[in-house]
Amino acid sequence: MRNLTLILLIVAFCSVSVFAQKTVEKKKATDADKVAVFDDDGEIKRGAMIGDSQVVALADVLANPSEYSGESVTVKGFIVRSCKKEGCWAELGAEKDSKKTIRVTMKDHQFFIPLKSAGFKAVAEGSFKVETLSKEKVKHLLEDDGATFDNINEDGSVTEISFVATGIVLTKK
Repeated sequence: MRNLTLILLIVAFCSVSVFAQKTVEKKKATDADKVAVFDDDGEIKRGAMIGDSQVVALADVLANPSEYSGESVTVKGFIVRSCKKEGCWAELGAEKDSKKTIRVTMKDHQFFIPLKSAGFKAVAEGSFKVETLSKEKVKHLLEDDGATFDNINEDGSVTEISFVATGIVLTKK
């Protein structure tokens, strides 16, 4: 009876620790993720399919980001620059040469865009949030990935409007 109780306690403890570890494991970009291969429709689709959420203009979000925070929306624009290592983020602007951009990250690091995506037209679905990036994250993005920031805080952190994409479609036009 003691052995059965001990076994049940061990099983219960292991079950609790498994449920407590609900972290999403980050994927690594494959070589295929990093290159631009367009399908027969001239598109590159990554992540979930774009649904029928409200289409929001980037200018509206920049003017009033809290209005759209946490809401599932679709945005359209152009990739101004993107991550040079994995394709795990992009800066999306209203035009190809936009100075005002929004950082797009891929939800839970589960999909990637091609490394040479600058200039591609993009349609992305996801949600906006205002977040503060740590000094270390800012340094990584600047030095390793070629990111740009308008306003770096005195402590080296950056507060920015970002977009967490659940899906993205890229086209050349």
